Amino acid sequence: MKKLFTLLFLFSAVTIFSQQNLIGKITGKGNIPLEGVNVYYDGTTISTVSDADGQFSIKYEPNANNILVISIMGYQTEYLSGLDASKPLNIVMKISENELKEVVVNNNNEFTRAQKLKLFRDFFLGKTSNAKSAIIKNEDDIKFNYDKKNLIFTASSDKPLVIINPALGYKIDFELVIFEVSFNRFSINSIDAFKNFYGGVSRFEEIDNSAKVLKKREKTFKGSQVQFFRNLANTDWEAKKFLLFKDKYTQDPSKCFTITKEEDFTKVEVIPQDKAEIKSLNSKNIIAVYNLVFDKKEASRITFETNSFYIYKYGNNSNIEDILFSGKISEKRVGDMLPLNYGID
Repeated sequence: MKKLFTLLFLFSAVTIFSQQNLIGKITGKGNIPLEGVNVYYDGTTISTVSDADGQFSIKYEPNANNILVISIMGYQTEYLSGLDASKPLNIVMKISENELKEVVVNNNNEFTRAQKLKLFRDFFLGKTSNAKSAIIKNEDDIKFNYDKKNLIFTASSDKPLVIINPALGYKIDFELVIFEVSFNRFSINSIDAFKNFYGGVSRFEEIDNSAKVLKKREKTFKGSQVQFFRNLANTDWEAKKFLLFKDKYTQDPSKCFTITKEEDFTKVEVIPQDKAEIKSLNSKNIIAVYNLVFDKKEASRITFETNSFYIYKYGNNSNIEDILFSGKISEKRVGDMLPLNYGID
């Protein structure tokens, strides 16, 4: 599946965020309260910090299904799930251990750091106009490795990447968990890559909400993966949004998916295509493949490698690693990433 790119975001089965608040206390070694700890829901602008007594309070909403992240320098980041707003949280943070990571020497001095940074920016931030204006403030913290034997390029960082995106008016703290690019030959050029994915948790802070920026945000949201999943959950299909195609023929979504509304999520069952139709794709995992057209002009492709998945309130879903996008929709990466709660109160 050459040229098939997938954005991997860490969405876990977590119950979060309604009108009530989630409260808790954060302590460190010796039960000492920790002040200034960042508490936020992954991929959103919903955040707070602990006070001098280590106490915090943050909105709670059961059907958003995001990860609650507890983070402060010098301590191991905590990722919480299975939250219950009826019970206060008692979080004891562990001091970070400064472990020296193993360095694998591949003798691949053919590539300079500048070349590696360009590849990272291309696949992490993207190549759109929004992405080109975005800046990673601490690029020096990024470490690279190239596995010459398996033709896999990886990146990591011990510190959250601080991204300033003036086009969309956000500062993003992104904790990079995984970044990987697979090549079909020994190369550093993006044209020779056939698969890329990255994952992590992110916190958004608004730094500009001028009319110009708000207009750009809305333009960026249109045709995005988040909009697609929200439309799919609401069976909202129209030419100005998304249309589903197989070959050149428009498909009836009701014959492609079975949508079931539950209390906290929407269940989507993918109706399998005829095996003969997908045999040529040389993958045993593929359930269905469709072409997508947004606003009658933006063409993409979506491949399902899962029979079913769940869509939550914000458009995040349970099986993002099994739903692969290529084409126009896959061009939007971190440089075009909006908070998951964008457009939803």
